[in-house]
Amino acid sequence: MTRLLCWLAWLLFGLVLLSTLSPIELRPETGLSPNRERFLAFAMLGGAFWLAYPRHRLLVVVLLLGATVSLELLQHLAPGRHGVIKDAVVKAAGGMLGCMGGMVADRLLQSAERRG
Repeated sequence: MTRLLCWLAWLLFGLVLLSTLSPIELRPETGLSPNRERFLAFAMLGGAFWLAYPRHRLLVVVLLLGATVSLELLQHLAPGRHGVIKDAVVKAAGGMLGCMGGMVADRLLQSAERRG
């Protein structure tokens, strides 16, 4: 299960990386507002990495926050893109909420396994 979660987490990271740094006209649209898209993408990313790397939770949080800031900075190098602090805050909040969701999911899974 953990191996599958690792693949899923890195796949999600690749998709976020692609959509964040690709030209704006190639960015996928969901019909949600851009801030909701950012928040949800990073929430899924945070939850996936939280569950995929149970022995490295602090590192997951630090790297997720670092990736958020780094991606915003890298947008300045991408044609037609621009990184702004507000977007980084939305992404970081989504990532942290995703980690908390991963924590809840992990506890529920552990509880279900104990009841078995």
